[in-house]
Amino acid sequence: MMKSVAQSYGKKTVGVLLTVMRRDGAEGMQPIASAGGFTIAQDEETCVVFGMPKEAIALDAVQKILPISAIAHLLSRLIVNSS
Repeated sequence: MMKSVAQSYGKKTVGVLLTVMRRDGAEGMQPIASAGGFTIAQDEETCVVFGMPKEAIALDAVQKILPISAIAHLLSRLIVNSS
């Protein structure tokens, strides 16, 4: 899904990874980053399981690492600024 969104929307794409234990979302962040989109991962301190965000960070596919409480605020700012 992330790859398709990146192909369709390019640099207008925003990807967010939250706490979870798998790797597939981490690999999906790479096409978003490569297309010039904006990528966000939840930080280790606020994750129950840091698996997927950690993998995305290791793949260098994350631009911002934030606590869960800050992600919605950043998304709101991105939406307002793109209007």
